[in-house]
Parts: sequence; structure tokens; C-alpha cells
Amino acid sequence: MAALALVTSLGACDSGADRRDGQAGDKPAAGDTGASATPTAPPSPSEQLGLADGWGPDRAELDRAARSVGRMRLPDLAGQVIVAEWRGTLPPVKLVRDLHLGGVIAFDSNVASAAQIAAVNRTLTRKAARRWPLFLGVDQEGGVVERMRGAATRFPTFMSAGAAGDVALTQQAYAASGAELRGLGFTVDFAPDADVTSGPGDPTIGSRAASSRPADVAEHVVAAAQGFAEAGVLPVVKHFPGHGSVPADSHLTLPVQSKSRDELDASDLVPFRAAVAAGLPAVMVGHLDVRALDPRVPASLSRAVVTGLLRDELGFGGLVVTDSLAMAGVTRGRDPGRTAVLAIRAGNDVLLMPPSPATARAALVRAVRTGTLPRRRLEQSAARQIALLTHLAGGKGTGVGAARRASGRLSAAAITVTDGACSGRLVGDAVHAYGDPGAVEVFAAAATRAGITVLLRRSPPAELTDAKPRPERRKKEKKRAYQKRQRAWTKAEAARVRRLDAWTAREDARLAAGTAIGFSGFHDAPVDGAIAVATDSPWVLGRVSAPTRIATYGDTPGAMEALVDVLLGEAPAPGRLPVKVAGVRRTGC
Repeated sequence: MAALALVTSLGACDSGADRRDGQAGDKPAAGDTGASATPTAPPSPSEQLGLADGWGPDRAELDRAARSVGRMRLPDLAGQVIVAEWRGTLPPVKLVRDLHLGGVIAFDSNVASAAQIAAVNRTLTRKAARRWPLFLGVDQEGGVVERMRGAATRFPTFMSAGAAGDVALTQQAYAASGAELRGLGFTVDFAPDADVTSGPGDPTIGSRAASSRPADVAEHVVAAAQGFAEAGVLPVVKHFPGHGSVPADSHLTLPVQSKSRDELDASDLVPFRAAVAAGLPAVMVGHLDVRALDPRVPASLSRAVVTGLLRDELGFGGLVVTDSLAMAGVTRGRDPGRTAVLAIRAGNDVLLMPPSPATARAALVRAVRTGTLPRRRLEQSAARQIALLTHLAGGKGTGVGAARRASGRLSAAAITVTDGACSGRLVGDAVHAYGDPGAVEVFAAAATRAGITVLLRRSPPAELTDAKPRPERRKKEKKRAYQKRQRAWTKAEAARVRRLDAWTAREDARLAAGTAIGFSGFHDAPVDGAIAVATDSPWVLGRVSAPTRIATYGDTPGAMEALVDVLLGEAPAPGRLPVKVAGVRRTGC
């Protein structure tokens, strides 16, 4: 609470010119009707900015933040709404301080170890010398999107939550994940996904969604977000107004969402409405061309989408974050400075990863000073951010590894058998594991610990695989001598191939002693066997002929331990498919 008291003295005084920039045309605050016969209390600083409560920070926290941003120099205010990416593994102190950035986002390339990234976050917090928390963000969803691999406990895909079907378990799992992130110094996680996946034709979201059923996605999004917030980590639900039903990837292009408004209301918008109703604090807006709302304009730059739909219609008063402004869905054919201004004018509060933070900051300052963007809009955005991060500042972190049990429990509840026996031992004393290398490696470790002999295909010796080149005729070599060398080469090659075939036959016979288990991971082609395992999206199970088919929704240690328990008949497979999979026998046991 001491940190909250300090917020009242935040920020440096700015010049009178900066304070006046862009304010002449501001409308009076709601409820301000001028003189009144009945004396009323004057609006508080945050009420004067038009900030609502009920989404996290209380009115006192909002007021402190409003006073702080009111005292900021305009360039600092513009920097406060920017969250940038950075290069290397050393703390980007100069970047944050020189531009007065709200914060930074960490990716795999910024992480060498848990100790290193924790030190980066501590150093940034100390040397930025703010009286409120920095926006220290990470994309740590679990499954295919995990930036802290090797530095935090791995979690399965979010689809595992839909398969488990237990909202209390979902909240516990993501509270545990959030506590580890908090322990590493992160204040924000860009998760969970509130997208409703449309199925195999969805190239971007897939297993990142809890389900293809909107109501199920809604309840697990709310539970996961509440878990993160419980740990003191800001959850950012994404990608408004829904990325799971478009046939293209916004990293590569601007996807077209062709659904009617009624169709959006019945599907993609359901989880976001639930998130707003539950008082969740932050929403990320995607780069999507939503034809029913604002044709050919990215949703992230559309006032009709951000202010009209999200804020006015759905009633969201919290923090709105753009998806990365470095993605092709919003960069192609657009000036980056103008994009930054349009995003704030549309109603966003945080500009995530502009291609050049300095350019974005300068464009915002210029827009205020030329009257095309009210300073009030920047104050609203910065105040929301500061109040929210301050509100969550009391979270207690845990050490790396503390969430391992929670991750394993989620996987054990999610594992799904669509074909084959639902009980009893499914394998013998030995198994032959093949397919996705990452999954095979983690499975082999778990199976070996359980006493299963894991047979892995070995590479043949180099002398059997390295063919010698066909001899070329030497200068002045007689024809007969050359032909003799050719016959010798042909004979040697034939012998090598026979030895290779014999080696391969012996290897096949060795592997045949084990139950064949094929693993298909993210974007892998189907891998068949006596048992087929899908470690990412389960749709691949419909394209194999294995008599036993299992979905684990992850290749984490916890997921592979749960798989081993099911294979040995020591645990049930309680999960059920959260999406439609053509070609399987059932949705679960």
C-alpha cells in the first residue's frame, strides 16, 4: 500500500504549453451541466478524464493516476503509452528511460535463463525510477506460445482447459503460472486467448483457444484471467473481436472477417462479452478486417470497433492494448507514425511493439501539438495503465518449478482417448516412440522413469549410408582400366546397400518388439502406429488409422507423465474433445 500513497507525487511538471496542447476542444465531463441550484461535489480527477471504475482499480487509484499523468511532460506522456520489444539479453534501460516507455515485452531471444530474465526485470524496475510499476510483458500462453521455455514451468495449450472442463482447475492452473511469472518480475501476460477456433481451417489460433464452443471459451477465459490477476499479473484477453474464425494469419496479412454482425454476436463476441461482464481488466485488439463493422480498416485502428463496439456497446472501461504494430496486418501500406496516432484515436491505450518506438512517440507528440489528437486521450490511456499496474502491484511471486504440479494436474484432467480402450494397460513392457522429436524426447524421459523400455530408431553407421561417388575417367587412363574401376565401384556399392538393408531389417525387428506410438505435434503431418498421439490440436487424430488415438494437448513433462499413466492403465483419461474432430469414434471416455 505504500506504493499507492507514493503515486500521488508521480511525474515531472511539464510546461504550460504542453498542458494546454490539444485541450481546447475537450468536451465537459459526463454530468457537468454548468451551474446548478443544488450544490454537488465536483468531479474527481479521474472522473474529469471520463474514466470508469469497476474493472480493477478503485476510484482512489484512478484519481492518483490521473493526477500523475496530468503533471507529465507531453513527450513523457506519449512514451508512457508505448510498450516496445528489445534486442539481446541485457536490460534495455536506456531505451526505457530515454523514451519514457510504459514498458517492454520479452521474447525467447531475450531469455537466457530464469535468473537472467529476473535480473533484467529487477534492473529495469530499479533504474527506470518510476513511482508506479513498469509494464513488463510476456506472451506466455502455454503450448505453442511460450516465451519462457527453460525459464518457467511449461504449461499445455489452452485447449487443455476446454478438454478438462473444470473452471476451478483452470483458475488454479493459471494462478500458478502467473505466480511464477510474477516471481520472474513480469507484471503483464498477453493471455488468455478469448478466440473461438473454427476448426482445422483456422491457421493461427487452433489449440490456443479453449474450445470451438463460445460458451466454453467464455468460462475458461474468465477463470484463467482471474487466476493470473490473483497472482498479481495483468491478464490481457485477446484478440478482439475474435481471430479464431478467419482463414489467414494477421502476422502475414490483414485477415478478412466476413461474418455478419448477428453471426459475430452468436460466436466470436461471446467470450469478450463475458470478460467485460466479469470485470476483467484488459483486452487486446487484433488486426482484422471486420466487414460487418468497419470494412477494410484493421480493427486495431477502427474507432467503430474499439470505441463503438468494445467501449460503448459492450461497456468496457478497462485497458485496451493493440496487437503488435509490427505485424503485416497493420504495417502494409501504412506510415508507422500515423498508425500510432490512429490507434490512440480509435480508443486504444497501449501501443504494443511499434516498429520504431521513437517514431511512434514523436508522432503522438506532434499530433497533440498540431491539434489532431487531444492530450486528454493520452492522459486517459496513461492513467488507465498506471492505475491498473498499481492495483495489481501486491502480487506475490513464486520460484520456478512451483507450478509444475498445477501444470500436471491440468494435463491429467485433459487427456482424451477418442479411439481404443478406456481402461487397462495399453502397452507392453516396451514401446517404440517416433514422430515429433520434442514430444518423443519428453515422453521417453517420462516412460523410462515409469519402467517402460523406450525403443528409439537409431541412425545407421556412416559407412553404410555414405555412398562413394562414381569414379570419373582419369586423364590418359585406358578405357579397360577405367571400366575395371567402375565395376569395382558398382560391386562395392551393391555390397554397401545390402549391408544397409540388413542393418535396417535388424533395426525394424528390434523396434517391432515395442508398441508403436506415433507423435504428431504442431503443424506436423499425421503419424500413425498402434497408438497415435496428438500433442497439439486434436484434428490430426481424424486422419490416422491407429486403433488407439489419444490427445494430450501438449508435450510438456506433465502431459507426457499423464500419457504414461494412461498407457499403463494406472489413471483414467477423463478429458473430452473441446472441438469437433471428423473421423474419430467418440469425444472421450
